[in-house]
Amino acid sequence: MDSAKVISLEGRRDDPLRYGIHGVKSDIIEPHPLESAYRSAKLKQEDMKKKILCNTYGAAFPMKMELDRQILSKFQRPPGAIPSSFLGLEVVDGTLEGFGFEDYLNDPKDSESIRTTDMHHGMEVRLGLSKGPPCPSFM
Repeated sequence: MDSAKVISLEGRRDDPLRYGIHGVKSDIIEPHPLESAYRSAKLKQEDMKKKILCNTYGAAFPMKMELDRQILSKFQRPPGAIPSSFLGLEVVDGTLEGFGFEDYLNDPKDSESIRTTDMHHGMEVRLGLSKGPPCPSFM
């Protein structure tokens, strides 16, 4: 899962009913050994791509692409019935052509057992007026 697409949950992290029991082991090691290898290979590939673009088009082009990526990663819809799709970010990153698990398995957000999002509570959490996850979990 791409870290740029993940929306961080705001509020208290020490609530075991919402976030699960906290373990020190999960802070020290990765969930799976291949995950760290995947992340490091992805970082090397992105670094190599930036170097190639810098040598081909000049130093300003990779900086402009990074600025575009930062702008597109911050665009979000208000919490509600329609989630943010980050389509522009997927086009810039080149992940639009990717085929993830949500393309052939059911996306958990499309489940019938998930509760609908309350727009007012989601905005309160985003602005820091309320605590807890901005989106409700399953029933």
